[in-house]
Amino acid sequence: MSTDIIVKRLIVGSLSANCWIVGNGATGEGLVIDPGGDAGLIDRAIRDSGLAIKVIVLTHGHSDHIAALYEIQDRTGAEVAIHTADADFLEGRGSYSSQFGISYRTPPPPGRLLRESDIIEAGGLRFTVIHTPGHTPGSICLHAGDKVFTGDTLFRRGIGTTLMPGSSRPQLINSIRMKLMALPDATIIYPGHGRETTIGDERHNNPYIQLR
Repeated sequence: MSTDIIVKRLIVGSLSANCWIVGNGATGEGLVIDPGGDAGLIDRAIRDSGLAIKVIVLTHGHSDHIAALYEIQDRTGAEVAIHTADADFLEGRGSYSSQFGISYRTPPPPGRLLRESDIIEAGGLRFTVIHTPGHTPGSICLHAGDKVFTGDTLFRRGIGTTLMPGSSRPQLINSIRMKLMALPDATIIYPGHGRETTIGDERHNNPYIQLR
């Protein structure tokens, strides 16, 4: 990814999820990752960035990552992409919104169902889909160059919860070890909650991974 790349973090919703606006300053196009709430804030950030949003990618279907999807899709006209195993979340099945205490308008069906190794393109940027089940069956990460957007799969010194139906701690740990830890140490992690870190830092310091 070139020096013209824009990466903007917004902390949204009652659970302080990260929404990422990512784009190519040279082409003026980009994507939104996980519009989890505060649609007005996200909309203003998009306008301030000057980017035309072509795709909205959901790293998984939990309500704290999709609550502003209806409004942002409506305002941008962007295609919505989610892994096929989490697509039902957008129809209100398994969203756990009552448990999270988050209400939102049901978004339209996704325009694209994702699978392992799919490529998402926007403004000349190319992201590879890494399917990392465990937090949810259809959790994904997006990898491009020295960056990976990990949703609720991997955090700084932490991992996503596996206390909800459809989640699996062994599956999540396996996803992280086999897929994310295969990336170079210098790869920057942009997580679904909390601040940035790197693959190398988590390889050596994340107590849930314990790889040396």
